[in-house]
Amino acid sequence: MIVQERRTVAESVSWSGKGLHGGQAVRVTVHPGDRGIWFRAGGASLEAIPENVADTSRCTSLPVARTIEHLMSALAGLEVTDAEIEVQGGELPGLDGSSKEYVEGLLDVGLASVGTVEREPLFGRVFVQEESVKVAVSSGRGVWRYGFSADAWPFEQEFESSDIVGEFRGEIAPARTWAFEHELPAIKQLGLGRGLDATSAVILGKQGYVNEVRFPDEPARHKLLDLIGDLYLAGFPIRQLNVSACRSGHRAHVEAARRLRHALSRTES
Repeated sequence: MIVQERRTVAESVSWSGKGLHGGQAVRVTVHPGDRGIWFRAGGASLEAIPENVADTSRCTSLPVARTIEHLMSALAGLEVTDAEIEVQGGELPGLDGSSKEYVEGLLDVGLASVGTVEREPLFGRVFVQEESVKVAVSSGRGVWRYGFSADAWPFEQEFESSDIVGEFRGEIAPARTWAFEHELPAIKQLGLGRGLDATSAVILGKQGYVNEVRFPDEPARHKLLDLIGDLYLAGFPIRQLNVSACRSGHRAHVEAARRLRHALSRTES
């Protein structure tokens, strides 16, 4: 049996900026909560669980909030289990393209305990595979690995953390979203990435990075950041899992979260 402390924010905290993809003025506020992680906009409110995800094309979105993965990753890394999240403008702000500012804001207001919950550990393995895409989840001690693989430079990268919670703030949260330089015209035509610029997105050229990076393997670290946020939709503490993924995106991550949540419900029934 796992005894997990439930945490929320000590007081409300907000971030404003441009929507990561839409570029419109948006604002998100995390309020204290005690019923899990819920997003709300207008009069609608939805729990952040995989069954409520409406779109996984280049981001993870609920019907009430687009691009939730960077904030969800920050909540996972800081082990926040309960929050009421208010979204204005339909999308979360892109900020610096990572989870860094979310982490800093959450820590600035502090975290508060809202009790404990007892959980059975995950029995068995959750596995999602489609051709070269793979996500594998098992009970463990917080060892997470992401294998970046592409047909263009940098071809192969890998980042592994043996202490996902302890290393999250310094080694994972600052890793920014990225794009291949040759894809930028198509991304612009699709109306995506309007809230990002050369300081908040890493651009991958034919033979190297076009702009300055925070880590030599920043794309792999950001893919791990996204994976953390998406899998946290299952509501299970990331320090109690070992996870390995390769070539996966939001669709595979959310499917893995759905299967993980289903496996946990069977375990706890």
